[in-house]
Amino acid sequence: MSIKAIIFDVDGTLADTEDGHRKSFNKAFAECGLDWNWDVPLYDKLLKVTGGKERIKYFISNFLQDFAYPPDYENFVKNLHLVKTKHYTRMLREGHITLRPGIKKLISDAHSAGITLAIATTTTPENVSALLEVGLGMDWERYFAANGCGDIVPHKKPSPDIYFWVLEKLGISPDECIALEDSENGLRSSLAAGIRTYVTTNHYTRNQNFTGASAVFDDLSNLSAFYRATGLQLPKPHVSV
Repeated sequence: MSIKAIIFDVDGTLADTEDGHRKSFNKAFAECGLDWNWDVPLYDKLLKVTGGKERIKYFISNFLQDFAYPPDYENFVKNLHLVKTKHYTRMLREGHITLRPGIKKLISDAHSAGITLAIATTTTPENVSALLEVGLGMDWERYFAANGCGDIVPHKKPSPDIYFWVLEKLGISPDECIALEDSENGLRSSLAAGIRTYVTTNHYTRNQNFTGASAVFDDLSNLSAFYRATGLQLPKPHVSV
């Protein structure tokens, strides 16, 4: 069956965002008067949990034995995450995080070929918009028929909920599309939804378990190889973007 749609993860897939997230969390902690610091080895451990608010809660429950829980813990976490998002979106709009090799060309080629594009991510709508406004232009939404992000489903990756939501919005079956992910949690999510999945690794995920992926790439700088692997009937680029 021909591929009708490509569903993209965002963080680590469309752009190497994870260190930007880490630095933004640290800025939020400092702004809120907390002496927490997430260095690279610690953040690598925290990335086993998807979702920013969920990651904060995991850190508190597993790394801060003497933490004094405030009376309104949920609002404490929500506010901390909002401050982090402010710092992260500023970083994006200032151009400090760019799209990964080949991503812009892939999106352009697929869109021109009439292939439906969609997003399935745990990150917030604000983060998606800030990244893609810089990477694709202010009209970035014209490329995507569905934008599944944030808290629109009850369970985040590795649950398949976000992929089921996107499939329903697109009105297609799992065997009519492919997914592009960067992490083990993302792969587990898309595979649980029955979607053939390709992985592009990054610094934080390159040693994770990608059993079940149709192929694993360092990045998409060689789009011709990606097109051959997926069977996408798209132009074979001589120069990657």
